[in-house]
Order: sequence, then C-alpha cells, then structure tokens
Amino acid sequence: MVILKRPLRLILVAFLACLPLVSFANQEVDSLQVQGEAAHEAVAEGHHEGAHAEPTDVKSKIKAFINHHVLDSHDFSLTQDDETGENWGFPLPVILWDNGLHVFSSAKFHHGKEVAESNGNYYVINHHDGKIYRTDATGTIHENEETGHPENVRPIDFSITKTVVSIIAASILMFFIFTRLAKSYAKNGGIASGVGRFFEPLIVYVRDEIAIPNIGEKHYKRYMSYLLTIFFFVLFLNIFGLTPLGINATGNFTVTFSLAILTFLITNLTANKNYWGHIFWMPGVPKPMRIILAPIELLGVFIKPFSLMIRLYANIFAGHIVLMSILGLMFIFKSWIGSSLSFGLAFVLSILEILVAFLQAYIFTMLSALYFGAAVEEHHHEEGHH
Repeated sequence: MVILKRPLRLILVAFLACLPLVSFANQEVDSLQVQGEAAHEAVAEGHHEGAHAEPTDVKSKIKAFINHHVLDSHDFSLTQDDETGENWGFPLPVILWDNGLHVFSSAKFHHGKEVAESNGNYYVINHHDGKIYRTDATGTIHENEETGHPENVRPIDFSITKTVVSIIAASILMFFIFTRLAKSYAKNGGIASGVGRFFEPLIVYVRDEIAIPNIGEKHYKRYMSYLLTIFFFVLFLNIFGLTPLGINATGNFTVTFSLAILTFLITNLTANKNYWGHIFWMPGVPKPMRIILAPIELLGVFIKPFSLMIRLYANIFAGHIVLMSILGLMFIFKSWIGSSLSFGLAFVLSILEILVAFLQAYIFTMLSALYFGAAVEEHHHEEGHH
C-alpha cells in the first residue's frame, strides 16, 4: 500500500473536503438570485398554469435549490455567470419514447429554461421535479389544483442523465483499475503495483473481515465477486457525490433499489433448504407457533433488502441536504462571523462525508454478506432440541 507522509495526508483530506463545498456553493447557491428571477418570469408569462408562486425570499429560494440539487439532471452545470445568468457545462443526450423515438441534445432545453422541439412534438423540463413532459410551443404545464402535480403527458424517458453517466464512469473505472491490478499480480509474482497497492488492502479487508466471518470459509468464494463489485461500486458513486460535478447517484432511490434487488435475488436464488426450512417450518418450535411465525419470517425476507435500500439512500441524501443547508446559512446571516462559522461547520461536515462514503459502502457490503451467510448456513440443530 502506498504510504503517504502525514502533511500530505492532511492536505489530501482537506482537498477532498473542499470539493463538495465548491460543488454546492459555486454551482447552486451563487445562482439563487438569477435563476429565481428566471423561474418567476416563466410563471408570470403563464408557462405553468395553476402553478404555485415561486419563492421570493432567501430562505425559500435556498430550500427550493436544495431540492433542485438532489434531483437528477439532463446536463452538467459546472458554474454560472452572475451577470448574464449563463450556465457553463455540457449537455447530455435526451432519449424519449412518445409515439416513436425522439433523440436530441439536452442543450435544446437551455438548462430547463426553454421548450425543446423534436419531430413536431414539444417537451419541457418541469423545474419542480426535474422530469420531462410533453407540452405545446409555449411550454405550458397544467398542474392539478389539489396535488400540484403536472397533468401533462410524460413520455418514457431513457435519457443519459448525470446519474447514468456516473454509473457508467464508475463501471469503467472499476474495470480499468482491477484489470490493471490483476495484470500486475501476473507480472510481479503476486505483488500489486501502481494504484493497485491502494486498493489491495481494501480487497483483502472485504475478504477477511466481511466475507469469511459472515459467510464462512466453505461458501464465501461464491459471493466474493459480487461483494467486491458492490463495495467499490457504492464507494466510487459516493465519492463522485463529493465532487464539483454535483452527482447524487446513491442518493437516488432507483439506484439503491436496484442494488437491493440484486442482493435480494442472489440471497434467495442461492439459499439452501435449511434457509427455507427456518422460514416456513422452524425446527425446535411448537407446531402451532410455526404457523404464526412463518408469515413473519417470510415478511422478513422482503424487509431485509428494503432496509438496505433505505439505509444507503437516506444517509447519502441527508448528507447532501444538511451540507447545502449549512452553506445556505451564509446567505441568511450576511455577516463575516456567521459566514465563517457556516463555512467552518460545512468543512468539518465535508470531512465527515468522506468517512460516510466509505462507511456506507462497508455497511451495504457487510449486510449483504450477512444475508448470504444466513442463506447458505448449514443445519446445526435437530428438531426438538428446544
């Protein structure tokens, strides 16, 4: 493993901690006034029929932009010109199915401010939920008076969003890193070289401290590929969320749901008869109690992956909300004392977010291994021992 000197380690941690501050403060909060006025003008022009009035005070604007930040996006906005309101970044491809395939660049939306036309259809991004709806040439969004939800037709969206880009990037990065690591073992007689020296201890840790203790020496190798993949995949996505790109992949409900489904399927498809026997007909328990406990145990089969999904989603999502809220206090205090305290607290929280990125990857992997271990556990007790 590459050993860094203490001053270099401190500089590295400080740099990583500052990345989310740049992401949140520069990309989002600095543009509150300009984008808030643009959204207010859109409502004034009648683009959102039945829409609620846009926030005008600083607190409401901060709340609105916190909600906007945690949503997925069809483009990357790196920074914004305070004078012109022009966003700097790059667009992503929009792929829609709406009585036919529609493919065009998200630049047509001009960061959600304009209507995009494709093959005679018009589409607009609703700034409340970040989703694309079919509309008319003026970009009218009809909202339900009671619920406030848009009533426009919503096409099937296969677009390459920021979350999709981050998932692809994490997959490519993992393939590149661990392919190089495997080749270095072959060339150097089982000794890692290059960047692989940093990741080798993590691989060994997953094997010796997560897989073997929870699954057992006999069966752990069957699950190592998945456990290593899920650990580094979640870790890389968490780290991407701390960069100025403003990605919130693991704070996206659909991403954590998909990961939990994989653990659920692997657990139940590889489980032995002892696992199912403990669920439907528990050994050592009076028969009348077995009938009562069987539905509860079966419900637990679905609750376990649900807890995986919610735990990862809630912790990452909450981290983004809290960090941005603290940064927003700078614009509420409007004083050097309050702003300095807010920045200092946000800096400390950013360091904590680095720890959370590793911790959540560990927890997801450890619980998955625990479920796998329960699924392949051998029969140790004979019926009637209790």
